Amino acid sequence: MDGSGNSLASGPDATKRKVCYFYDSEVGNYYYGQGHPMKPHRIRMTHALLAHYGLLQHMQVYKPNPARERDLCRFHADDYVSFLRSITPETQQDQIRALKRFNVGEDCPVFDGLYSFCQTYAGGSVGGAVKLNHGHDIAVNWAGGLHHAKKCEASGFCYVNDIVLAILELLKKHERVLYVDIDIHHGDGVEEAFYTTDRVMTVSFHKFGDYFPGTGDVRDIGYGKGKYYSLNVPLDDGIDDESYHSLFKPIMGKVMEVFRPGAVVLQCGADSLSGDRLGCFNLSIKGHAECVRYMRSFNVPILLLGGGGYTIRNVARCWCYETGVALGIEVDDKMPVHEYYEYFGPDYTLHVAPSNMENKNSRQMLEDIRSKLLDNLSRLRHAPSVPFQERPPDTEFPEPDEDQDDPDERNDPDSYMDMDDMRHLDEIPRKFVSNNIQSVKIKRENFENELNDQDALRVASDLVKGAEPMAEDLPLLKASEKASMAVDLEPTNMKMELENQFVPALMYSKP
Repeated sequence: MDGSGNSLASGPDATKRKVCYFYDSEVGNYYYGQGHPMKPHRIRMTHALLAHYGLLQHMQVYKPNPARERDLCRFHADDYVSFLRSITPETQQDQIRALKRFNVGEDCPVFDGLYSFCQTYAGGSVGGAVKLNHGHDIAVNWAGGLHHAKKCEASGFCYVNDIVLAILELLKKHERVLYVDIDIHHGDGVEEAFYTTDRVMTVSFHKFGDYFPGTGDVRDIGYGKGKYYSLNVPLDDGIDDESYHSLFKPIMGKVMEVFRPGAVVLQCGADSLSGDRLGCFNLSIKGHAECVRYMRSFNVPILLLGGGGYTIRNVARCWCYETGVALGIEVDDKMPVHEYYEYFGPDYTLHVAPSNMENKNSRQMLEDIRSKLLDNLSRLRHAPSVPFQERPPDTEFPEPDEDQDDPDERNDPDSYMDMDDMRHLDEIPRKFVSNNIQSVKIKRENFENELNDQDALRVASDLVKGAEPMAEDLPLLKASEKASMAVDLEPTNMKMELENQFVPALMYSKP
């Protein structure tokens, strides 16, 4: 295998990319349960296509290092992560109250290996962010992208929000990070986590109306310092490639011009494809992948993540093709024979024609949405937010053998008290009211340690400074790459306001 990970040059955008890919061969063994539409097996099918199309040889391939409890707690509440670690199918009947509290049960069932599954997909996304911070151009983790998970609860088949964790990792190096979501469902979890900051812009293209999770109105634009840094593109049934791109390209072009992110996280949920089991859009695989191609053209580091997608043969087709797009390689439509070949009959091709379903998105509706969002973007000052402070040099150290370390020392919680402290902030549930985002109200949860306003200001300020990197980021990292990545990103005029008792900064809350 070509260890360089440099993709081939092809097409009009012929610049080579250094691409890495994260995959754990065990991920396809996890099973949500009989009849559940989420099937991790689709990741194994995608990997088989990548192998037989010969794409793996053009990337650096990594097995993700499982995210540890303290890594997950950089965003999620301690008691929620502890619950995920301890719950099993055999013990769930003894924890009925906890199941209800953390929204685990039906859509988000308890299954064998649940916590290991969360560790695996979150580890891949954070590891991809680490690689981007160390010089890779594109990182891919198709097992990630679970965008509905909340700080204190599961939601929409998602338990741990790997996207938020990856963005927090990227913020250690980059002043601004852009999140783009092309899943058919609104990226509510990620939007809420960064709703009050201008360091992360979230843009979600999704079905809006009587559809899960019911959020993502065009008028939901962010709050406080984050006003106009949340963009929502609400769409109707049957949208096709042409209509989708008539919004995606002008909006994202303007976002890149005005926001100028240092890194992009692109959630490529495949349930927006035509024929998805739970979806109602009419995108072709090429149309879906055109979003990847367009974002790649800006030559900004990109983390590509999976997400939804419930017609699993089409999910595998899509993510295989989009891996080729990331590499700059056009893969053949004729599918090579492989272990899951029978899934793709009777045509055994990579691409599937969209259906003839009605496109309920009128030209006038699309034009109104485009004009509204471009107007919102025009209100932003160019390249907002924090300037870099002088950064101390990285400290190089050999890869530690943690089995030989003092377990008490290596699990010292004091070494993680920086950005991680956000997990101790009061939860601020935010009710999305479809016609009036101004109705956001505070509802404080009964945590053991309630912070006062002064404490919240201190923690929010600490958060902006950035957190330490994972000590065991990647099994294949060289010692020199394991150097500390902490960057002081505190703005010189940092002032976190608590108007109307809103606690600012990167926090999560249930809708």
